[in-house]
Amino acid sequence: MEFHIILCFLFVALTAVSSEDDGQVVFVKELSSKPAQKLSRYGWFGSARLQRFVIPEDAAVARWRFTVTKGHRFPGFCGEHNVTIHIRWGAPPVVNPVGQMFPNDTAWSPAHSLHLPVTSQATATFNLSDPSPGDWYVAAHLPRDDGRIEQKGFPSCSYYFQPHLSIRRAVDTPILQPTSGLPQAAAPDRPARLKLFVPEFVSSLSVSLTDCHSQTDPGEGACPLVLRLGSASALKEGLVTVNCSTNGCSVTLLAPPWHTWLRLVVESNRENHTVTFNVSSNYTVSCKPQSVGLSPDIIATHGNNSDRNATLAGNRTAAAEGDPPGERSAAGALSPGCMWDVAVLAEELDVLSVRFSPAGGPNVSVARSNPTLLSYPLHTLTSGGTLSLQLTLNTTSTSLGNSSSVAACLSPWAPVLGLSGSQPCQTALFPGYRLHVNSSSPKAVIRLPFPQAATWYLSLQLTCNSSGCGNVSVVSVVPEVSVSACVEDCGTYGECRLLRSNTYLYAACVCKAGWSGWGCTDGSAALSYGRQVTATLLLTLSNLLFLPAIVVAARRCYVTEASVYLFTLFFSTFYHACDQPGVAVMCIMDYDTLQFCDFLGSVCSIWVTLLCMARVRDTLKYTLFVLGALLIAMSMQLDRRGLWNMLGPVLCAVLALVIAWVYRGVRRRHCYPPSWRRWLLYLVPGLLCALVGVCVYIFAETEDNYLYTHSVWHVLVALSVVFLLPPRERSREAWGWSRGWAGSWSPRVCGYTLCHGSKEELYTVS
Repeated sequence: MEFHIILCFLFVALTAVSSEDDGQVVFVKELSSKPAQKLSRYGWFGSARLQRFVIPEDAAVARWRFTVTKGHRFPGFCGEHNVTIHIRWGAPPVVNPVGQMFPNDTAWSPAHSLHLPVTSQATATFNLSDPSPGDWYVAAHLPRDDGRIEQKGFPSCSYYFQPHLSIRRAVDTPILQPTSGLPQAAAPDRPARLKLFVPEFVSSLSVSLTDCHSQTDPGEGACPLVLRLGSASALKEGLVTVNCSTNGCSVTLLAPPWHTWLRLVVESNRENHTVTFNVSSNYTVSCKPQSVGLSPDIIATHGNNSDRNATLAGNRTAAAEGDPPGERSAAGALSPGCMWDVAVLAEELDVLSVRFSPAGGPNVSVARSNPTLLSYPLHTLTSGGTLSLQLTLNTTSTSLGNSSSVAACLSPWAPVLGLSGSQPCQTALFPGYRLHVNSSSPKAVIRLPFPQAATWYLSLQLTCNSSGCGNVSVVSVVPEVSVSACVEDCGTYGECRLLRSNTYLYAACVCKAGWSGWGCTDGSAALSYGRQVTATLLLTLSNLLFLPAIVVAARRCYVTEASVYLFTLFFSTFYHACDQPGVAVMCIMDYDTLQFCDFLGSVCSIWVTLLCMARVRDTLKYTLFVLGALLIAMSMQLDRRGLWNMLGPVLCAVLALVIAWVYRGVRRRHCYPPSWRRWLLYLVPGLLCALVGVCVYIFAETEDNYLYTHSVWHVLVALSVVFLLPPRERSREAWGWSRGWAGSWSPRVCGYTLCHGSKEELYTVS
């Protein structure tokens, strides 16, 4: 959940120049903030911290303030790092700071980026005038990951990122009605603000400024005005700017965005000049589709074909009554500017998974005279996935010549009508994506990661060269449109992960075995199969070094300790066989179970070894064994990679060992263990192996050398156990295995027990 969201409405009335209404707009201020998040080095998109902001309608100015704070308490320890911030409207930004490859047929555009150098604390601001209303996304990350594995709990460089947003919003923006003029006044510090609504099926929109008069210099014939139509995204898309001339100015938008409000801002570009003018607008509707009426037959017909959650995304048609959707004939004459409109069925399959299909069947007829239109509404919940379009030409029914092709344009907010000739695939404010299919290339694919939350339109039209299309007037194509979490489920060497930022869900690929890229398709640094097998063998077979420890413990009658070492050997071997990133993987049970048992066995092995070295009484020792194992299991369930999960049991066992040895040394008035050979040949080498192993585990492990350093860790820990296990106790040596299993027995004479006396010599070398 969000840490806090502050919405403060501070009504600021601008100073009036006269007692009459001068048409000025009242602004209010809205503030919002997000909680601070710890930044990570960039390795994949999940490393970036994503935040979502909502900008309301009629926002005049948006101002982001980004604060990055260093969390380390030692100054100068981390040096200076650059924090990269990406901003995008409508969908999360597609981040590619290391130049990774994208899958084939993937189209994407970079987001607006800021680079913020940080030493201890840094702040950056980003101002945007007339921002587009809706969802805005901010992503931040540190530079590329260097591959070093940081153990949780040890001091490390940490940076915290917190964004704040301040908005000035107009509350009484005048509405410009079509075909009616509206007198306005504009100054450099008080621009005129209006808005107009663009309904569906509008093919063109025009806005005109006339009757310009300067109040400062009435005799001047110039019209020093700047007209801005639309709203600005971070990359300046969605905004048209026109400088007016002496007689006013006008702007015409072809294919303006449908069913939305457009912002109109007029300001004077000359200091101390207030200009009055008259503004008017007009739009053209070339053709509206024929109404289907209020009959529920079409919904009943297609709603019973699937048991999934399905809704009709389009219910319009421009064909004559009785023509089946998706198989319309071009014989029904349409006026220029009209389109064949195909109803689309939207099926929600899963989280970030939506499939669109024509309601009348997979085949869609495409003619030369008028384009065919399909609409695909994408909501905010689907903008965190990947939009895929596959267009296939149906060559079984009709064959196209080499001079004919089907042109397609996928565009947001408004369709592109008329794809013949060199007309670009672009609407008035936003670019589109063009595809072609013909007899030589019957299939075309395009993928859009993180598509904008809007209604997307697919325009289809048959195009021919100057010689014509021959006898072909209508062809059939199969458009397959869907939203999936990741591109092709990230392939063989990737995993598609569902991520969450507060209540917003999005997905990204995390790659393995050296593969990289947005869809894990870049194999330039991939691990070969031989290297994958080598890594698996090293990490698994290195655990066999626990066999000497098991044999030594069993020969010295430490059966419980030997059982713990055997448990560690088994689960560590199969955990690392299941934990491999490539294809050389073998999992005998659930991965989480193997990981839990591996971590539990490793810490318990250290625990029982140190308690065995303390030489406490059996009753106390086995009580500590069981109690420690239960507490370790609990801590592993809470946080398996926490520092204190391993350090806590080790310190407790070392404390018990020191107390036991000091007690015996004080009692005997001699250093304990008493034999210098025991120290030189066993304890010192064992401690050195353990110390070197811990240093390798904490400080030397990276992603590249993990198979070698972690294998060395296995070997050194197993060898340290062999050296540190104490010799067999004299009582165990006298009674052997039978005493360990059958227990001690002493004869009783006349009600008294005959005691067996034995002298216990600890840590002697035989």
